[in-house]
Amino acid sequence: MPRANPTLKGHRLINLFGVTGPPLLVLGAVFQPSWIAQLKDLFPDLEIVSNQDESRDGDEFLKEISEDEWREATIIVTGKTLPEPELLPNLRYIQLQTAGANHMLNHPSVTGTRAALCTASGIHGPSIAEWVLATFLASRHRILQYAEFQKKATWNKLGVPIPDSVGQRVGILGYGAVGRQVARVFKAIGMHVSACTLRKRETADSRKHDGYTPPGCGDPDGSLPSEWFAAGTEEELHAFLRSGLDVLVVTVPLTPKTRKIIGRTEFSLLAEQKTFVSNVSRGEVIDTDALIEALEGDLISGAALDVTDPEPLPDGHRLWHTKNVIITPHVSGDSGAYARGVFEVLKDNLIKLSKGQDLSNTVNLKEGY
Repeated sequence: MPRANPTLKGHRLINLFGVTGPPLLVLGAVFQPSWIAQLKDLFPDLEIVSNQDESRDGDEFLKEISEDEWREATIIVTGKTLPEPELLPNLRYIQLQTAGANHMLNHPSVTGTRAALCTASGIHGPSIAEWVLATFLASRHRILQYAEFQKKATWNKLGVPIPDSVGQRVGILGYGAVGRQVARVFKAIGMHVSACTLRKRETADSRKHDGYTPPGCGDPDGSLPSEWFAAGTEEELHAFLRSGLDVLVVTVPLTPKTRKIIGRTEFSLLAEQKTFVSNVSRGEVIDTDALIEALEGDLISGAALDVTDPEPLPDGHRLWHTKNVIITPHVSGDSGAYARGVFEVLKDNLIKLSKGQDLSNTVNLKEGY
């Protein structure tokens, strides 16, 4: 554990959030001057290098950062951009602006420095959970079909009975920050929650969430699920999928263990309940061909996908024309409060750093999350 340093003397923070220089993931916003001022008030000795002008060209900002400034940097906020490790001898903490870290695990400045790699997990929970609920209800209540009738100015009742969600079961594969907020909103409409994690969590303490959670959101103490499962082995995963799930929400990180974790066998297990499947993690965790077959063969009642494999989904791909599927282009986490959320995670971690505490959302490089 690091030593306390209340003013963060000796630390230099370089903020690349919103910079347009490739290969940075651009989210179209920068930290506001008032937010930077908050950090200055909290940590008077913290040096901050940040682009605070949204109209300023990000490439120019990157070029203005000298080698000496990189060498003095101890903290970097970024999406993907990092210089080579030779320029970062003092780097201690990398704050990603993304929930996932799979794109950075093999970056030489991650593997070749002693810096902690932290994600922005937690800030996406509210918006992603809203997307999951909205697309599930839109599918269940046939909203897309009725929207087509409206375009044709036609009053047409489908006459299809709609199951009542109250008392049904949502299974959440991957019970991190996003999964816990999904649990909160589905619990609010009267559904039972089953959580499934990649490792067994058999004690109350192990079920707690120590990552960043926006106030009033999520399930920090792990009290919402009525059942807990593990997916460490195929047998364990299959027990979860056979447990009577009306909805399966996939929120696991992409790792070698989770790639295509849901395939033909798994869809066959969901067939008895005709489970609705929602994927907001990464497209590669589901076998696309198996998903198409499950939808076309009515093994599952429908699917909502904010991520696909491949991604972007090519024009004309078979999945576009598959029945009972809602597809959006990886937008479930988009939010006008995104930049503020990244800032809050950063501020929370800087406070922990100043107190000599362990940082939130730290990635285990071996496990990939």
